[in-house]
Amino acid sequence: MSSANLTRAEAEQRSANLEVHAYDVDLDLTGAADPERTGFGSVTTITFLSEQEDVRLDFLGESVEGVEVNGRALDPSQVWDGAALRLTGLAPHRTNRVTVRAVAAYSRTGQGLHRFVDPLDGETYLYSHLEPADARRIFATFEQPDLKATRIVHVTAPAGWSVVANMPVASAVPVGDEAVRTTFQPTPPLSTYLTAVCAGPWHHVHDVWTRRVGASTLEVPLGLWCRASLAQHLDADALFDTTKRGLDHYHQLFGFPYPWGKYDQLFAPEYNIGAMENPGCITFNEKYLFTSRPTRQELAQRSNTMLHEMAHLWFGDLVTPAWWDDLWLKESFAEYMGVRSSVEADDHPEAWVSFAGARKAWAYAADRRPTTHPVAADIPDLEAARQNFDGITYAKGAAVLKQLVAYVGDEAFFSGARLYFARHAFGAARLVDLLDALEEVSGRNLRAWAEQWLQTSGVDELTTEGPGPEGIIHLRRTSPDTARRPHRLSVGLYLPDSTGRLLRTHRAEADLVGDGVDIDLVDADPAGERPRLVLPNDDDLTYALTRLDPASRDTALTYAGGMVDPLAQSQVWAALWNDVRDARLPATRFIAAVLQHAGRLDGRDDEGATVLLPHLVGDVATGVSDLLPRCLREAAWADAFDGAWTRLVGADPGSDQQLAWARAATLFGGQVGAEDAPGVAARLGLLLDGPAPEGLEIGSELRWRTLIALAGLDRVDDAELDAALAAEPTARARAHRLTARVGRPDARVRAWAWEQVQRYPSEWSNEEISAALAGWTMPGHRDLVAEFAEPYWSRLTRWWERFPIEIATRLVSGLFPAVVDVDLTREAVDQPVVAAAHRWLDEHTGAPGALRRLVLEHADAAERAARAQLTVLEQVAAENG
Repeated sequence: MSSANLTRAEAEQRSANLEVHAYDVDLDLTGAADPERTGFGSVTTITFLSEQEDVRLDFLGESVEGVEVNGRALDPSQVWDGAALRLTGLAPHRTNRVTVRAVAAYSRTGQGLHRFVDPLDGETYLYSHLEPADARRIFATFEQPDLKATRIVHVTAPAGWSVVANMPVASAVPVGDEAVRTTFQPTPPLSTYLTAVCAGPWHHVHDVWTRRVGASTLEVPLGLWCRASLAQHLDADALFDTTKRGLDHYHQLFGFPYPWGKYDQLFAPEYNIGAMENPGCITFNEKYLFTSRPTRQELAQRSNTMLHEMAHLWFGDLVTPAWWDDLWLKESFAEYMGVRSSVEADDHPEAWVSFAGARKAWAYAADRRPTTHPVAADIPDLEAARQNFDGITYAKGAAVLKQLVAYVGDEAFFSGARLYFARHAFGAARLVDLLDALEEVSGRNLRAWAEQWLQTSGVDELTTEGPGPEGIIHLRRTSPDTARRPHRLSVGLYLPDSTGRLLRTHRAEADLVGDGVDIDLVDADPAGERPRLVLPNDDDLTYALTRLDPASRDTALTYAGGMVDPLAQSQVWAALWNDVRDARLPATRFIAAVLQHAGRLDGRDDEGATVLLPHLVGDVATGVSDLLPRCLREAAWADAFDGAWTRLVGADPGSDQQLAWARAATLFGGQVGAEDAPGVAARLGLLLDGPAPEGLEIGSELRWRTLIALAGLDRVDDAELDAALAAEPTARARAHRLTARVGRPDARVRAWAWEQVQRYPSEWSNEEISAALAGWTMPGHRDLVAEFAEPYWSRLTRWWERFPIEIATRLVSGLFPAVVDVDLTREAVDQPVVAAAHRWLDEHTGAPGALRRLVLEHADAAERAARAQLTVLEQVAAENG
C-alpha cells in the first residue's frame, strides 16, 4: 500500500501518541499568475506532544527542502518518501517543534490548492478543497480528523489580490511594491481538512448578521465572493437572506452561538462537488450563481445546499467525527437539517417532496449494490473514505435521522444535540458519544435502535396484499439481513376524485417489528368501493423500498401525473422507477407514463410542478439509453423528444415548466437516429435562430444545451462551435464546447478524446475532463466507443496508480463500457460487459479496494441494465407470439 493511503490503524496509533497544539502555516503565492510556476512555497511549523521518539507527518508536493526537529536538521531525502515524512529524535512527553520547508503543487484536479485562469479576463484564482485528506497537498500535516489544533495562516500574494481564509484578517503588510503578506487570526482547534485558503482578485460584497445571546449581542460579518467576471450574477440580496434565515434558525435549534467569527461564502470555479463546509469560509460550486434564469427547483436546491453547509458548522466543524467511520455524524445530520431548514426557515415546502423522490432514490440505489454498507461504515483507509460520500451516508442517514427525531421527539433530539455540542465542542466524537447525549436527555435506550438502523446494511422492502373481504390489508416486509428494523409507517388508500385525480380516502398508521402486520381498514370506505391504489409508507415516514401491488401499479401508471398530494406522487414515481431498475416493470411503460402525465407533476398546473420534472427526465434518459434494447432505442428517443417538444410548446409562456421541457427536448433530441434527425434538428434550430416558443428565455445554458444536441445530430461542426465560444469565451462555455465536440458522431474525435483524457499532467482541468466524458458517453453514439472496451480493462490499474484519485475515479466511471446490446441466449450476468467486469475482478484481487469497489458497482449497474433489456425483449417476443 502506498504511504499516501493512511490506514485507520495507523491513524489510531498516531492519535494515541500525539497531542497537537498548533500549526503555523506560511504560504508564498506570489508566482501564482505565472503558468510556468507549478508550485508554491510552503513553510509549516507544528508544536505537539509525543509519547514516542518518531512519528509520521504527511505531505504531498513537489519537494521538501528542509526539515527541523527541535532545532536539529534532518535530511529530507532520507525522511520523505513523497507522501510521508518519518520524524525521528522527538522528545517524549515534552513539547516538540517541527518545521518543514517545502514546495507544494498547484492543482488542476480540484484537490489541494486549485489554480484557475479566467478565460474572460486572464485573471488567476486559487482556492483550496481538502476533504477528506488533501491539506497535506498545501502544508505538512498530521492528516486525520481527530488531531485538531489551532492554526495561524500567513499568505503572501500579489498586491491587489484578496485573500480569504477561515478567520478574519489580523494584519496585511506590504512586501516590496508587488506583494502583500496577510496574516489571519488563529483558529479554534480545527481538523486539517477544514482549512481554507482562497486568493485572487475576487469580487466581494458584505453584510452583517446580529443576534442577542444572553445579555450580549453576537455580531457576525457576512461576505460573498466570486470571480470578477461573474459579479453581475452574484444575487447578493437573495443569498444574504437565506444565510440570515439559516443562522436564525440554527441558533434557535442548537443553542450554541456561532463559533467561527465571520461567515464568508465563496463561489469557486471548476469545483468538484456542490460545496464544502470550511468554517468561516464555505466554498460553493459557482454553478450556484445562475448565468441564465433559474427555475424554482434550482433555487430550492441552492437553498438546501447553503443550509446543509451551515449545519456542518456545528455538526462536523464544532464537533468532528474522530475517523471517517463516523462520516455520517456530519453528512447525515447536514442532509437532514438542510432539507428540514429549507422547509421551516427558507420558504421551500417542497423540499421533502424532492428528498423523497430524488435523494432517497440515490440512497435506495446505493443500498442495493453489492458494495452496500451500514450508515456507520467500516472505513479502513483514506481511499475507502473517499468512496463513502454516497447516497447511504447522505440520504439514507438523513432518512434514518428523521425517524430518530420522530422516535425521541423534537425537544429531546435538540436538547441532546445541545448536550453533545457542549461536551465535545472543538473536539472529536464517535457514535457512542451522540447516543450517550440523546439517551441522557430522552431517557430512551438507543443502542438497539443504532444497531438496527446505523450498523446494518441494505434496505427493507414493503409490499401489501388486500384489502380482503374483511377489509384487512396485510403489510409484509422482506429484509436483506437478519436485522428486524422497527418501522413506524402509514398505509394510504387512493381513489380518483370527480376531476380524475387520485385522492387519499383513508390512512392508517402501524408499527412493523416483524415480517408483517395486518391493518384493519374495514371502515376505510363506507360505500365499499375498493381502493385503486394502496401506498405502503404513505407520507414517507420510514426508510424502506415501496413495492406497489399489480393493481396499484397499473393505477399509478395511469394517474401518477394527477395525484393531489405531491409527496405521495413523489413516492409513487419512485416506486415505479425502482421496479424498472429491478426489471419488474418494462422501461417502455414507465417512459410512456412520464411523457403522458408529467405535465402536472404535483396535481397542480403551477410552478411547483417542476420539483420532480428534472429527476423524471433523467430517469427517462437512463431508461432509454440503458434499460431498453437496441431495437427499441431509436424510436424511444424520437418519442421522448416529441413528447418533450409538445409539452414545451403547450406550456405557459415564461413558466418553469416551459424551461424544464425545453431542457428535456435538448437532452432527448441529441440522441435520435438518422431517420429522425432532420426533423428534430429543425425544431431544435428554432431555439437558436427563432422563432422560439413565446416566453422562453434562451439563456447561455439553454443555448449550449441546444448546440450539444445539434452536435450529437452532426448538424454543427467545429468551426460553428468555435464561433459560439468566441462569442461567449467563458469557462462554462469552454466546457460545453468540449462536450459538443466530443459528442459529435465521429470515430476520429472519440479516438482523440480517448488519448487526451489519459494524459497526466493533462492540459485539461478536472471540469474539462468531465466535459469530455459527457460527450464520450452520449447514448446515441455508443457504437462509436465499442472498440475501446477491451483496452479499458487493461488500463484500469495504470489510471489508479498514475492519476490523482479524483481524476482516476472519473476515468473509471466515465469510460466504463455500456451494455449496447444483449444476447437473448445468455443470462444477464453472462452478457459481455458484465462478464468482462467480473473477469477483471477475479484477475485483480490485489487491486486497491477503492478501485475494486468502483468496478463492482459499475458491473452491478451493467447487470441491471442487461436484465432490464432482456425483460423488455421477452415482453416484445410474447406480444409478437
